[in-house]
Amino acid sequence: MDISFLIVSWNVRELLQRAVESILKDASGYEIEIIVVDNASSDGTRAMLETVFPKPTFSNIQLIVNAENRGFTRGNNQALAVATGRYLFFLNPDTELLPGATRALLEFMDAPENARVGIVGPQLLYSDGSLQSSRRRFPTFSTAFLEHHQMQKWFPLNYVLEKIYMRDTPDDKTQDVDWIVGAAMFARRAVYEQIGGLDERFFMYSEELDWCQRAKAAGWRVVYFPCARVMHHEGKSAEQVLALRDIYFHSSKVRYYKKYFGEWQGELLRYFSLTMFAYQTLEEGVKYILGHKRALRASRIKAYRQVMASGLK
Repeated sequence: MDISFLIVSWNVRELLQRAVESILKDASGYEIEIIVVDNASSDGTRAMLETVFPKPTFSNIQLIVNAENRGFTRGNNQALAVATGRYLFFLNPDTELLPGATRALLEFMDAPENARVGIVGPQLLYSDGSLQSSRRRFPTFSTAFLEHHQMQKWFPLNYVLEKIYMRDTPDDKTQDVDWIVGAAMFARRAVYEQIGGLDERFFMYSEELDWCQRAKAAGWRVVYFPCARVMHHEGKSAEQVLALRDIYFHSSKVRYYKKYFGEWQGELLRYFSLTMFAYQTLEEGVKYILGHKRALRASRIKAYRQVMASGLK
């Protein structure tokens, strides 16, 4: 088997269909399997897959249905456990392979000089075709605070984030990086066999950062490869539950910093993030009182209160 495509999906039926169709089209001629893990979707995802891609015509599509939402990380590990490809292609369900992506990735990874490249990130594009930032350096402790969206609003051009997001390197050049965004992540099976699957302490978010960090520590290279391109209709699952998205994102950050920087550093970040959400709640409350877009302010206040109630633990 050349490639195992791994997709964890939740309530994005139409986008998932487009993702699978793009794989079947672009990877035609290769030995592939597509493993879809459905996290208890309620939008007819299973019926769509069984109707649009019926057996035995599409015998290379395997569906794993969870009775509950087990999270992005655990879902990918379920797919990894049954995957047989020599390459593993993690894809979000809101992605589409653009023409030639599969061939470019395989040729790059099969080249003898790239034998120590363990993980490759293709270039990501937004729905309108504009570039989506997807290559990163490892975060520093200061990144933990400056990356919060409120801080980015106050300090949009700070040097720390410019460096972390690699804005000092060209986005059209193949280059070694520290980690790549997990919406489209192409990896050798040997990496998985050596370092294991994704860390399930991250329900979603930061899991690809952790996996790339473990791979690099084991001696593998991580490469950004713009010759392969993938369209990413970003955040279509997460935007359905905004409060949970913020809880998962920031609690995963806390777990990451505890893992790599220390317990007290993680706790400091947790309290800082909760303080920022308290400030945002106050800010939205003032705008509500002043009568500015009250429905929007009320929904944000509700979401921020849910985040604070979670304690980001």
